[in-house]
Amino acid sequence: MKDLIGDSFTQFTPKAFIFLRGIAKHNRKEWFEEHRADFEREIKRPLALLVEEVDVHLATIAPEIVGSPKKSVFRIHRDVRFSKNKAPYKTHAACWFFHRDAGRGVGTEAVHGGAGFYFHIEPGKSFCGGGIWMPPRSAVTKIRQALTDDLEGFEEIVKGRTFRRRFGDLDTDGMLTRLPRGFATDHPAAAWLRYQSYTAWTALTPDEVTSPKLPQTLAKHYAAMTPFVRWLNGALGLSLATSR
Repeated sequence: MKDLIGDSFTQFTPKAFIFLRGIAKHNRKEWFEEHRADFEREIKRPLALLVEEVDVHLATIAPEIVGSPKKSVFRIHRDVRFSKNKAPYKTHAACWFFHRDAGRGVGTEAVHGGAGFYFHIEPGKSFCGGGIWMPPRSAVTKIRQALTDDLEGFEEIVKGRTFRRRFGDLDTDGMLTRLPRGFATDHPAAAWLRYQSYTAWTALTPDEVTSPKLPQTLAKHYAAMTPFVRWLNGALGLSLATSR
């Protein structure tokens, strides 16, 4: 983004939360257009600058994971084609740091997507985390095979004191009620095979989100999550890197 050249991240201000509360209350095009300048100033620009600064940290933490102001920032417009909720705008803002060989794709349509890091800003619900969210069946199959082949390595990470103290348990979003077909109920990895997403996160306070030190805060969380993200990417055949 050419308009970012020469600038650096300063901080999100409390006005970012004011805008997000406003769009949650007045989720329509007319209100958004009236407050577009607020969105550009308080959300879009600082989020793009944050991506640039965190990317610098990732160059030494996990060089294979990258951030791009153009590709990492999610659009505020919702895809309402298949949703009963026709509200046109998201009530949060977010960005995604992705494996450079996998691309920025996320979710079931991201055939070549990988695991990465995530940041989410929303009044009362800000957080950061990582992993791989609702990947396509082919990716889930690879992860399940890796759980069979390297259960000890996976559990060493997700059951480790450092990981659990910071992120707790893996998120159970979309978890199956039964083991997938083909796996015995006494499978050693049964506890993990019902997951369809492999993600974890930690909450961020408003003070952390509006601090000038937010990039450093995210970098610390992402560094702690790197072994988890790398294990998942290894299961998908995506390699780690030691330099950019």
